[in-house]
Amino acid sequence: MTVFTCILLGFLIICAVAASLSRNLLNTILIFMSYSLVMSVIWILLESPDLAITEAAVGAGVTTVLFLVTLKKIHAIMKEDQDE
Repeated sequence: MTVFTCILLGFLIICAVAASLSRNLLNTILIFMSYSLVMSVIWILLESPDLAITEAAVGAGVTTVLFLVTLKKIHAIMKEDQDE
């Protein structure tokens, strides 16, 4: 394995742990988005561009937008900003 791949895998593990331990919903969504982007780069390194495009479009794109819209609809973003 190359050094770059090991760094990406380490970052992937850090993102997974950080997303599960984060208490702020907005931060969790942003961590999840970065997880999906790193995963799409790993798919490219594994020479699977179709999975990389799907991961980037669905994981980092559509899912993140849906999570953000959901947080806005339930007013979770405003509640967290007022608590701080």
